[in-house]
Amino acid sequence: MPRTEIKIGGFGGQGVILSGYILGRAASIFDSKSATMIQAFGPEARGSACSAELIISNEAITYPYIVAPNVMVVMSQEAYTKFSPQLAQGGMLLTEEDLVVTHNLRSDIKHYSIPATRIAEELGKRLVLNIVMLGFATAITNVVGREAARKAVKVSVPKGTEELNFAAFEKGYEYGLEVLKKIPEKSLA
Repeated sequence: MPRTEIKIGGFGGQGVILSGYILGRAASIFDSKSATMIQAFGPEARGSACSAELIISNEAITYPYIVAPNVMVVMSQEAYTKFSPQLAQGGMLLTEEDLVVTHNLRSDIKHYSIPATRIAEELGKRLVLNIVMLGFATAITNVVGREAARKAVKVSVPKGTEELNFAAFEKGYEYGLEVLKKIPEKSLA
């Protein structure tokens, strides 16, 4: 796998940083890849834009900062507005469809969306929307394997919430697989 730059954006309190941590852990510990993560918060602890920037590669990573993310996962409108211009040419944009309205999307971008908040609410806890998004991103990007991501979820979430988080991950993952089935084969390349 070539070097993949990923930016996860949302507002404080959505679990953006935890999502990045889990994805990096899945890659580096359970998928035998190299990974780095940088996190950024706005001036407020909750409610402002925050992001996690990851690099995942099969080779050693000598520079930990992303230049232009190939993959962007966005969970809030503010994060979309602030971060989407940074997406690399031909990049992949994954959005929370009920919270993010895309506009002026470049024609080279591959865009996928999921009602992650609705799915999380159906599971009984809106707080797991980040894990739903993580499952979705795992299915769509294949940047880490499903089992590696599941193992990382298990060791990263609070004790006693593992089953809820597994359910959230699986719902997002399955939704992603269904989205991919609807796309013509040549469009995935």
